[in-house]
Amino acid sequence: MPDLPWPPPPGAGRAVLVTRPEPGAAETAQRLTTLGWEPVLAPALTLAPRPFALAGAQALLLTSRAAARTVPPAGLPPGLPVLAVGEATAAEARRHGWRDVTAAAGDAAALAALAAERLQPRGGPLLLAVGTGYGLDLAGALRERGFRVWRRVAYTAAPASVLPGTAQAALRTGQVVAALFFSPRSAQSTLSMLRTAGLAATTSGIAAFAISPRVAAALRADIASLAWRTVHVADRPDQDSLLQLLGPR
Repeated sequence: MPDLPWPPPPGAGRAVLVTRPEPGAAETAQRLTTLGWEPVLAPALTLAPRPFALAGAQALLLTSRAAARTVPPAGLPPGLPVLAVGEATAAEARRHGWRDVTAAAGDAAALAALAAERLQPRGGPLLLAVGTGYGLDLAGALRERGFRVWRRVAYTAAPASVLPGTAQAALRTGQVVAALFFSPRSAQSTLSMLRTAGLAATTSGIAAFAISPRVAAALRADIASLAWRTVHVADRPDQDSLLQLLGPR
């Protein structure tokens, strides 16, 4: 089905469902407010750090801002080079004390290519810090290039069990006109919570905004029972591109 017009006409709702987990959800909400939208927080995942310390790696690879927040330099050798999946993750790593940080172009393939360009397999293992269930494809791609990879879970990401009451109320009253999705797992968790709350039908009036094609595919996985008004996909896999696609209200 072709995309329906966006933004919604004058007089339509202004609420945007934010499925990003905390602490990032609050930042996204602030950005939405600046754009004239009314954020409705509904984190689809609950993140919890899992500290670890390993020596002997030639570089640290970070696949998300959540990983950057949970792997401080204090637990690893000083001066360890850091390769981040994108500019936002690189900025987060610098805020938490890392100095030698290089950003890839925004996705796992770009991060693997950057590692192959900057590093040598004979230089030692790569430490890949990820959330539970993440980074398997990236680790495989790096191993295909001859690298040893230590894939370590830096944080857990458990699906939320129920939509917050404020989100349910906004959905039931038709206030929500858009929803933001940042990962396939958060999309899947949100779909599950909508069904559990008896709110699956509300998606027909909501435009979904996906940060990548993989997230969009997760949103479209069961269009027979849960279909969005339309699904828009960001040009680049980062929050700036997603919010640019949403636009101001």
